[in-house]
Amino acid sequence: MSSTDKNKSVDVQDFIDSRPVSPYQWLIVGLCFLVTAIDGLDTAAVGFIAPALRDEWGLTPGQLNPVLGASLLGLMLGALIAGPLADRFGRKSILLLSVLFFGVWSLAACTSQDVFSLTAMRFLTGLGLGGAMPNAITLTSEYCPQRRRSLMVTTMFCGFTLGSALGGVVAAQLVPVFGWRSVLLLGGLLPLLYLPFLFVLLPESVRFLVKRSASTLRISAILQRISAQPLASDLSYSIHDGMGESNSNQSPIRQILSGSHRMGTLLLWSSFAMSLLIIYMMTSWLPILIKDTGLQLSQAALIGAMFQVGGTVGAIALGAAMDRFNPFRVLTCAYIAGAFCLMLIGLFHAQYTLLVLGVFGMGFCISGSQVGANALAAGFYPTTMRATGVSWAHGVGRIGAVFGTLGGGWMLGMGMGFSGIFTFLMVPAVLASAAIFVMGLRYSRLQTQTSLATH
Repeated sequence: MSSTDKNKSVDVQDFIDSRPVSPYQWLIVGLCFLVTAIDGLDTAAVGFIAPALRDEWGLTPGQLNPVLGASLLGLMLGALIAGPLADRFGRKSILLLSVLFFGVWSLAACTSQDVFSLTAMRFLTGLGLGGAMPNAITLTSEYCPQRRRSLMVTTMFCGFTLGSALGGVVAAQLVPVFGWRSVLLLGGLLPLLYLPFLFVLLPESVRFLVKRSASTLRISAILQRISAQPLASDLSYSIHDGMGESNSNQSPIRQILSGSHRMGTLLLWSSFAMSLLIIYMMTSWLPILIKDTGLQLSQAALIGAMFQVGGTVGAIALGAAMDRFNPFRVLTCAYIAGAFCLMLIGLFHAQYTLLVLGVFGMGFCISGSQVGANALAAGFYPTTMRATGVSWAHGVGRIGAVFGTLGGGWMLGMGMGFSGIFTFLMVPAVLASAAIFVMGLRYSRLQTQTSLATH
């Protein structure tokens, strides 16, 4: 048994780190993977049904904007609200509530008869979606050994990309036969049907239970499922994780914005905002930009897919690299490489092969780094503020997503063109890299000291 003193006190983090990853831990990763997959499907749903919605209700692009933007605003507010609640009431409780919330309101959206009601329903759906994703990240990270945390978290988060892609496939099959409401119906039924399985199978974070002085019997029962061995009945539990000090007497919002965490929080917010600006601009406007180059529809579809494929491959590869090497350096280099890919696209977009490689590389480096930043944030904050830290990074980062979504249309309207837009996007890529680089200068030594102190 690891990290045990004369009073039989067990450090939970050391307990998890000293053992192979168990089937029970992989079960938790799998359950959270499915949460993010359903989250991704529901988040992307409104984009896939927009053409049918426009035709049925006779809407202009300007009239569609509120519907498309409502869930994005809900995602931002949901993340900001859910994080502090999860640090107070538990990750599992708020995750289940978030899944219930977005399932119910997605079902309600099926009954919408006008733009106003659909916009309101999508905003409420977004609140649940925004709360579910960061808590899935937090809960997953708190059951991962440090040596594999980044890879396991990034692998889990790939469910979001898979769900978003499946949303397009499902919408293509359902909308022509059953109409656009069927996609929202599915987006509501799936989380509600999945909810009982989460309630029964998903445990509360063991680290959260230790911090909240929960029953040692409850903690021991969870750790026994990880170790597959009985534990002594007279154990006590403690935990030391994250970087820097924490003060449980302060609110988690104040904790992430004070002391040794303030600079790291602001730098994480900057990185999230810059990378999400790029990702959402590409998600919203890449098909139109590619179409304007005169490529065939099949070629444009392949290029669009390369961005998602690159992001998925990059998330897993960068997650593995972050576990092996200094995670700050890995992400810094990846964002810089992403800036070069953006330059490659801007300069050589007329050459199809280079365009495909550039878009794949952009997805690998930028989208992959954003997923890696989730793991970095989860490892940066101690348990008392982890859910708030991860959720607020997502919430504030959505500001960049809004600017990316709106900015693409503005730049096209200004006549910037393909090369101009991709040259501009090098700026946020470099800024994201700079934020992670400065964070590494400030916290790499502290990370090493924390690791040595707890092992």
